[in-house]
Amino acid sequence: MAKSSSIYVCQSCGARSSTELGRCPVCGEWGSYVQEIVSKGPQPKTVRHDATGQSAVRNIRDVVYHEQSRLSTGMTEFDRVLGGGLVAGSMTLLGGEPGIGKSTLVLQMALRLNDIRTLYVSGEESIEQLKMRAERIGGNAEQCLVVSETNLERITEHIAATEPQIVIIDSIQTLTTDALDAPPGSISQVRQCATELTRYAKESRIPFIVIGHINKEGSIAGPKILEHIVDTVLQAEGDSHYMYRIVRAVKNRFGSTSEIGIFEMVGTGLREVTNPSELLLTQEHSGLSGVAVTATVEGIRPLLIEVQALVSSAAYGVAQRSCTGFDTRRLNMLLAVLEKRAGFKLAQKDVFLNIAGGLRISDPATDLAVCAAVLSSNLDMPIIHGTCMTAEVGLSGELRPVNRIEQRVKEAAKLGFQRIIVPHGAYLKQLKVNDIEIVAANRIDQAMRLMFKQQ
Repeated sequence: MAKSSSIYVCQSCGARSSTELGRCPVCGEWGSYVQEIVSKGPQPKTVRHDATGQSAVRNIRDVVYHEQSRLSTGMTEFDRVLGGGLVAGSMTLLGGEPGIGKSTLVLQMALRLNDIRTLYVSGEESIEQLKMRAERIGGNAEQCLVVSETNLERITEHIAATEPQIVIIDSIQTLTTDALDAPPGSISQVRQCATELTRYAKESRIPFIVIGHINKEGSIAGPKILEHIVDTVLQAEGDSHYMYRIVRAVKNRFGSTSEIGIFEMVGTGLREVTNPSELLLTQEHSGLSGVAVTATVEGIRPLLIEVQALVSSAAYGVAQRSCTGFDTRRLNMLLAVLEKRAGFKLAQKDVFLNIAGGLRISDPATDLAVCAAVLSSNLDMPIIHGTCMTAEVGLSGELRPVNRIEQRVKEAAKLGFQRIIVPHGAYLKQLKVNDIEIVAANRIDQAMRLMFKQQ
């Protein structure tokens, strides 16, 4: 008979200890140790041999597979992030902050699939609550099956009985398995349930979409191995005070990780945003200082966004640097470049930077717009109307080339901008875009003169 003993496991990093600790020595979290019961006997084998011979050793040259078309989710933006749709037998993990719209997104997807049988397993809501949310979202629910269950063994029985084509689990932290004597959401339960669901998905060729909670640091709660087990990790981003939601691929074994899907939160759920540039540039800022428009690229999609800055004298003696949607360390670097290379004294100035629309931008081509917005607010001079820009700023003050320059310029011309400032380079000879003036600059000080010169 197997003997049992208790250990203490950190719920943040999975570190183990024979005694309860107030602070984890590995990750530094306070109060994260929880007692768990472990068995010292032999563990049940999880490797299973099926009729397809998946566990047999074969030469890779002799392996024959039949390429299957991806299963569309019925949402263009969601398919874009996944790389074209769901792959048979894949395991997709969707994480995000509470209230960001994770459950709404997957339920809305299930209600839109008319010819695909979907099983929605909820461990957080009853089926009556799911029905209330489904009526608010709307959609044809002929092939959408729902069940409220948290036991892993009973969930697999429901899957075998209903034979769905897509399975949605909401959420992985609520599941428990009879093989472990541990509370729901613990490190061991999340790890074991995720492993068993992944094995089941591979053997049954059914794609799984699993919702995961996140911790206060913004990473998916549970062991880090959870993200290694699954095939795709999607992150839902956005501010609850804004209407836009971005689904970004953090890991994708079957597609690119540079794609994003943009949605708008409305009363009936999430609406797909096919042309986000027009929505992000809804207000007229002619004559206002501290606002610059930049052409950025997320994945293969060009976007035009507003960069807003406010520069004021330091009220408490020490200058503040605050960013929303932009890296604060990169802002400090750009301010140092402006002071050293362009001669603007900003050391005793408070600088506040905001990317309009609640977006988070990491494209280096946004550097020039950040510098322009900061100087526009500092000088209290608006940028010339109808001007946008895209360039990376180097430490020497030079403007460095950016990728997909032609797509950026065409997007600016489509939205009615009259001129765009780009870094000087040989590619400008082949760049031919009508209805917009392309102005090239070599250095940051030269670009500033082009932005603020009198018309």
